[in-house]
Amino acid sequence: MRRRGTGYRYAAAIALILATLGVAWAAGAAAPNLDVCTKADFEAVVDNAAAALRGLNMKNKPAFQEKLRALREKRGWSHDAFLKEAAPFVRDEQIAVFDQQSERLLSDISTMGQEGADAETPDCALLLELRTRMKVLVETQKAKWTYMFQKLDTALRE
Repeated sequence: MRRRGTGYRYAAAIALILATLGVAWAAGAAAPNLDVCTKADFEAVVDNAAAALRGLNMKNKPAFQEKLRALREKRGWSHDAFLKEAAPFVRDEQIAVFDQQSERLLSDISTMGQEGADAETPDCALLLELRTRMKVLVETQKAKWTYMFQKLDTALRE
């Protein structure tokens, strides 16, 4: 039986990506050119990751803080008690896992973005991987916020 080589795996991966993106293209979105990418494309991915994370924080932080204040009032915590009692809502083992994943992804995104921007000839496959990591980073942060809100909502119901 003949083994399929790296070229086949690369083509299969590209086909999977294209199939996934096909829905967007069918809806009228411009199809990206996988053969041509620029240094600016790499820089844009890093900038977009930073903007997406800022957006998530701006959206979620005020609501989360408001719920923490409501829990403080409900439980009648003093300022010192609040600092101690609120800690598990922002730091626990699961949150640490989310943070570790995010730190790893941020490091990867930064490194890959810099490599892509510094390359003599930009590697478009690297750009696709960079975009994938950015998406995973944003999904990880969304999951973290969801988890933290669920913990807090449960405490408010008690």
